[in-house]
Amino acid sequence: MSSVEAHQEQLPQSDPFPSPSSCSSFELIDMDAGSLYEPVSPHWFYCKIIDSKETWIPFNSDDSQQLEEAYGSGKDCSGAVVATDGGRYDVHLGERVRHAVYWDEPASEVRRCTWFYKGDKDNKYVPYSESFSQVLEETYMLAVTLDEWKKKLESPNREIIILHNPKLMVHYQPIAGSDEWGSTPTEQGRPRTVKRGVENISVDIHFGEPFQIDHLVFVVHGIGPACDLRFRSIVQCVNDFRSVSLNLLQTHFKKAQENEQIGRVEFLPVNWHSPLHSTGVDVDLQRITLPSINRLRHFTNDTILDVFFYNSPTYCQTIVDTVVSEMNRIYTLFLQRNPDFKGGVSIAGHSLGSLILFDILTNQKDSLGDIDSEKDSLNIVMDHGDTANLEEDLKKLQLSEFFNIFAKEKVDKEALALCTDRDLQEMGIPLGPRKKIINYFKSRSSLLGITRPGMQSAPRVNLPREAEPCGSTDATRKDGCLDVSIGQVSVKYPRLIYKPEIFFAFGSPIGMFLTVRGLKRIDPNYKFPTCKGFFNIYHPFDPVAYRIEPMVAPGVEFEPMLIPHHKGRKRMHLELREGLTRMSMDLKNNLLGSLRMAWKSFTRTPYPALQAETADEAEAEPESSSEQASDVSTEEPCAAGKGELPPINVGMLNRGQRIDYVLQEKPIESFNEYLFALQSHLCYWESEDTVLLVLKEIYQTQGVFLDQPLQ
Repeated sequence: MSSVEAHQEQLPQSDPFPSPSSCSSFELIDMDAGSLYEPVSPHWFYCKIIDSKETWIPFNSDDSQQLEEAYGSGKDCSGAVVATDGGRYDVHLGERVRHAVYWDEPASEVRRCTWFYKGDKDNKYVPYSESFSQVLEETYMLAVTLDEWKKKLESPNREIIILHNPKLMVHYQPIAGSDEWGSTPTEQGRPRTVKRGVENISVDIHFGEPFQIDHLVFVVHGIGPACDLRFRSIVQCVNDFRSVSLNLLQTHFKKAQENEQIGRVEFLPVNWHSPLHSTGVDVDLQRITLPSINRLRHFTNDTILDVFFYNSPTYCQTIVDTVVSEMNRIYTLFLQRNPDFKGGVSIAGHSLGSLILFDILTNQKDSLGDIDSEKDSLNIVMDHGDTANLEEDLKKLQLSEFFNIFAKEKVDKEALALCTDRDLQEMGIPLGPRKKIINYFKSRSSLLGITRPGMQSAPRVNLPREAEPCGSTDATRKDGCLDVSIGQVSVKYPRLIYKPEIFFAFGSPIGMFLTVRGLKRIDPNYKFPTCKGFFNIYHPFDPVAYRIEPMVAPGVEFEPMLIPHHKGRKRMHLELREGLTRMSMDLKNNLLGSLRMAWKSFTRTPYPALQAETADEAEAEPESSSEQASDVSTEEPCAAGKGELPPINVGMLNRGQRIDYVLQEKPIESFNEYLFALQSHLCYWESEDTVLLVLKEIYQTQGVFLDQPLQ
């Protein structure tokens, strides 16, 4: 008990500190002198720097229990490492530090917390150090056991803590500049509240995440280091995205969770901005940057110039290499830490990040599983620039016996690609081999156009494309609709070590970049070599977002798919707007019908009474039928909009399903589109509708569906 005696003393009866009866600002509860001492329940916290302030955040209940079990196991804790936060962080118990596993982040201090005091400017509680908390607990135990209160303790920082009773404990902070004799606690300002145990403080402690991981999603950020209006990093924004997904799994996939069909989806961020700007380019830019409007120029260099970097051969290669290597590294590390993982992988990109992923996916090779030998061989040719000779191609097609015929005619690979069916027939090639050869080189020319955006296109492709409309001739159509590489820099794209199942693009400028590169149309038959699904998700007011479907079906005008509200209904202002639109149409139709009837009554020739009545009925019938016809014609599109839409060919980029999906704007956003434009581009991280669409599409591939389909 020497440590207790060194920190505490019994206050005299005439102490100047507030007594329980005089402190109206504190919560007072009758003391039970005969109460028995119960040890305090500890909870583990970690410290993070938020807005230049230290903030202590509790671990979730499962992680805290796991840390406490490791702490109380009786073994040496110096080398103990406990995985927390779903395996994304490791806590080194002996050092009391928390390290990120998959990305770079400053280490956080970890503390086993039992006693807390209220902070300076907010209502958040700050934990005492573990050693001083132990002193406080020992003092508290003595006070309860002996029923002797009004204990005073002094912390190593000369802070005074007074235990008046179990429900009234205060903390006085020393005033800077006091003399060495110290000053009395009454002269040290307003006391702060002291609490024992985490159950007595206001703090949100979440339950742990499901252990089972069903799917892994890599998230690639856009321009700049900040991803939202609060200037948070991609790690923090993805944390929000993950938290929203965990909440939605509990509300919209409750049956599947109760039946243990699903666990959770893991979202991991991919950062390419830091490696790009660590190449020394910032120093070079600073030398040529004008000194005026310094903050704006710094913002431009740090964010907007990322778009120009991506169009530069040197830095585009750096960005692509960084993104692919990071996703491969994280995936490998994830498998090492989760050896039982059997789920699939998807990728998501925001803004420029979606364009980077689009180009990477376009240049992948389908050689990880059921590969098409011809396609794989062609990709190798395009990647390395070496042309396999004609004999090898014929051998793959099992047509080696015709090589001598082509050699005699001096037909090489290029010449054979230009040969028509008539040319091959004149050389004596039978019908079956002719069809094989033509189909082989036809698919080769398509792949040369679509799977290599990084290749520089020949002038003969560029010039007619700008001059002629897409689809005017077969050759122009092939060049104008398939080659997405026009204007793009020459880059060698690395390979991903897995096949992504779905590609989600948030607020994506892909359509604009493809158009600027010279692409007029995406061939409906084109699909990513290794990725089956593609969803272009955007807010209607997002100034950076563009559609994809009009490039696949340019001759058809149709609206994007409206993403359902996560509560299963349209937003009220949208329903009101549609109701007013229908009402105005009905009023218009009724008014026109009344005017038409009035005009006919004025211009009608007089008849006898009986004949006039009959004539009125005769005229009323065709009029009503015409009105019914007009009503049907106006209502049918609405019914089609509400029910099943006519089939629209949007190509195979998303397995024949719709590609463009638009969010519903909030009521306040509808008042001024321009005011919320920037916010709309950064809204996806905390959008329940976006996250629910991602979860729905991911789990549909596993045969798991929402509890109630949204409308």
